[in-house]
Amino acid sequence: MERQRLEDILERALTGREMSVPEAAFLLTRQSEFEREAVRTAADQLRSTLVGERVSFVVNRNINFSNICVQHCSFCAFRRDAGEAGAYHLDFVHVLEKAGEAVAQGATEICMQGGLNPAVRPAGGRLLDFYLRLVSEIRGRFAGLHLHAFSPQEVFFIAREDGLPLETVLSELRAAGVGSLPGTAAEVLHEPVRRRLCPEKLTTHQWVTTVRTAHRVGLPTTSTLLSGHIETPFERAIHLGVLRAIQQQTGGFTEFVLLPYVGAHAPSALRRRVGRDQPELADALLTQAVARLFFGRWVVNHQPSWVKLGLVGAAEALRWGCNDIGGTLMEEHITSMAGAQGGTAQTAEALQEAIRSVGRLPYQRDTLYSGIREQTTAAIPG
Repeated sequence: MERQRLEDILERALTGREMSVPEAAFLLTRQSEFEREAVRTAADQLRSTLVGERVSFVVNRNINFSNICVQHCSFCAFRRDAGEAGAYHLDFVHVLEKAGEAVAQGATEICMQGGLNPAVRPAGGRLLDFYLRLVSEIRGRFAGLHLHAFSPQEVFFIAREDGLPLETVLSELRAAGVGSLPGTAAEVLHEPVRRRLCPEKLTTHQWVTTVRTAHRVGLPTTSTLLSGHIETPFERAIHLGVLRAIQQQTGGFTEFVLLPYVGAHAPSALRRRVGRDQPELADALLTQAVARLFFGRWVVNHQPSWVKLGLVGAAEALRWGCNDIGGTLMEEHITSMAGAQGGTAQTAEALQEAIRSVGRLPYQRDTLYSGIREQTTAAIPG
């Protein structure tokens, strides 16, 4: 009976019929070798149909400009209180230095996020003015860089602190030069999970409202899922359903990125509850495949996290429905401070080699998935 149900769900997904949340949850619980391979094969087939055999990557730099944050999330090893050992805040000079180094290495994107720190508000000004200056400083010096900056949580925090409508904050950021937003701070978009995981963060409704508003003012975003901690397969599927509903309404998501939980240095209470420090590769791969099948044509670009899974694990995810391997990053702090073992930087050459290792052809893209440079070296036969 279960085998027949599995085959029916996969067949419908491959013919373009919309998968339900319970069906996604059913796929997420498949554990036998046969079942997992059936899901993998279907996801890989759908990936090939939708985006072909090429795999993209982006040359970018990650700048986490501050880890000073007033919120306390149960999984976060990055945040610090002001004055605490390890707390930092980069001034504009240091941010510009990092951006200049990125440009010198061929970066087309700066991905920029930071902690929530109301103390950066300029004297007599708005908190938003700090963020606008941060954007303007970079755009003024490096006009060609795409700024992929500020999570929905940061945007919501600015709006709340300044008493401004979300649309005002987002429109001013866009006018200053922000080109897109990371779809982070989503974690799991199911309120019972959020209240246990990150009770000080914006609610599911507030996250959805912020993202919809970003899309409405012309700022595309990524979409993410923090998986493999306290959520159940059904709650994971609910999250995918929320993302798909947004995409069906706005079309503003550029990609889906799975972010498996890393807890080696995370707060101890959650680490003990989860019972492990590193992601389970098998679980991450199955989730990537189910996400590909669940989203279908609604979200065509899917990316694993080499920071969390390692480059070998991320390359394997290319066989489970993914068509992008992410960016060079050049530096990464949030996940590495949690104890991730995947590293903090990759070269474009390393990303290309990982893509070729599974028989696919790499190409360099920009943030919004326009091709920049096709790599002409033939893929290694898989």
